[in-house]
Amino acid sequence: MATIVVMPQLGNSVESCIIVEWMIAEGDTVSVDQTLASIETDKSTMEVPSTAEGTVLKLLWEEGDEVPVKDPLIIVGEPGEDISGLVPGGDAAPAEADAPAEQAAAAPEAAAPAFATERATGAVSPRARALAASNGVDASAITEGSGPHGRVIERDVAAAIAAGPVLTSAARAAGVSATEGTGIGGRVSVADAGRTAEAAPAAAVAAPAAAADFPGASTSAPLKGVRKVVAKRMMESLTSTAQLTLNTTANAAGILAMRKKVKNADEALGLNKITLNDLVCFAVSRTLLKYPVFNAHLEDGVLTEFEQVHLGFACDTPRGLLVPVIRSAQALGLKAFSDEAKRLAGGAIDGSLSPEFLSGGTFTVSNIGSFGIETFTPVINLPQTAILGVGAITPRPTVAADGSIGVEQRLNLSLTIDHQVIDGADGARFLRDLVAAIENIDVTVLA
Repeated sequence: MATIVVMPQLGNSVESCIIVEWMIAEGDTVSVDQTLASIETDKSTMEVPSTAEGTVLKLLWEEGDEVPVKDPLIIVGEPGEDISGLVPGGDAAPAEADAPAEQAAAAPEAAAPAFATERATGAVSPRARALAASNGVDASAITEGSGPHGRVIERDVAAAIAAGPVLTSAARAAGVSATEGTGIGGRVSVADAGRTAEAAPAAAVAAPAAAADFPGASTSAPLKGVRKVVAKRMMESLTSTAQLTLNTTANAAGILAMRKKVKNADEALGLNKITLNDLVCFAVSRTLLKYPVFNAHLEDGVLTEFEQVHLGFACDTPRGLLVPVIRSAQALGLKAFSDEAKRLAGGAIDGSLSPEFLSGGTFTVSNIGSFGIETFTPVINLPQTAILGVGAITPRPTVAADGSIGVEQRLNLSLTIDHQVIDGADGARFLRDLVAAIENIDVTVLA
C-alpha cells in the first residue's frame, strides 16, 4: 500500500523548509532512513531521511519549493500502484467525477486530500516567479501549472517564454490578439490591439527604443528561509520595544596584550585560537551576572530573569544572519568558552548546527568591527531585553597628566536596551562595569 512521507518537524521553532536538492528520483527504490533530500530550514541545512521503504512513485515538490513541516513530501509504494487518490490535484473517484460542478465547488475537499486544499491552485513557485520576472513574463497568465496542486513551476514559465509573446492582464481582459508585443520583454499590451502585419516594419524600427525601456531588467523573488525570518523578527523587535542605544569605548591595550600572549603560547595549551571577540564575549558573560535585568526575556508584559547566561553571538553565514547560543557561558573557562564558540560558529556556517543551539539565548553580542564599523545601533533579539554591538578598535588621541599627547587604541561598544524595563542609568552602569572587565581582562579570566 502506498505511503506518504511527510516533511519532518526539525526543531520546535521550524515552520517550513526549503528543498535544496533531491537525492532520489521517481522510480528509485528507497529504504527506511535513506536520505531523500537536502533541505534548508530558517536556521541550518539538514537532510531528510525516509520513514518508509519501497519505490518512489511521486515527488510532490520541486527543488526550491518551501514546504511546511508535516506536509506530504513524497509517495512511496509498489511499482504501478494507483496513487491518484493521494496526489494533490489527481483524478477523483468515478462517483466524484460525475458529481455536479456546484457540488464539487461546495466541497472541494471531496476531490483531493485535505492538505491539498491548503494550497491555492495556480500558485507560483519562487524559482518560477524569478524566471518570469527576469523575462518580463506575467506568471499569473499561466493558468495551468504542472507542479503539485496545479502550481506553476519553472518549466511552465520556460515553456511560456518559448511559446512566444505573453499578454498582459489588461490585454488578456480586452481580448487583444497579436503575434508580436511592444511591451517589456515583448509582452502584448492593450496598445498592440489591431496591429497588422504591415505594422511590423515600424515596430522593428522602434525596437532599439524598446531595449531601453524604463526601468530596465530586474528580478523579483519572495523572501524565504533565514532572510524571511530575520525580516520578520527585526520588524517585530522595532515595533514592540522601546529601544535606546548607548555608546562608549574601552581601552583596548589589555585585550590586545592578552590576545598576543595566547596567540604566541605553547600550542599544547590549545589557546592559540582565542580571538578578541572571544575575550570581549567572555567579559560580557561575567558582567551580566551582576545585571539580571539585562540577562532576561520580556514577553507579554512578564519579565523573566535568568541565573545562567546563555550568550548568543551574531554569525554571518552563507544563508544569512544566525545567532548560535553558548549555553551556560558564565560557567566556562576561557579555553572552553572559545572552543564552544568555534564549534557553534563552524556549524552555523556549514549548515550542520542543530536548531536547538540557535535558540534560547538570554543576551546577544553582535561584532562587526572587522568591517571597520566604529559604532552602530544593534537591534534587540526578541524576547531579550538588551544587545551589545562591538565595533572596530580605533586610535584616539590622549592627553597624559604631564600634558603630553599620545595615542590610545580604543574599542567601540554600542549597547541597545529595551527602555521598558531598563533605564538609561542602568545601561550606563552596565557599560561602565563591562569596560572595566575588558580593560582588566587578565583579572577577569581569573575570577
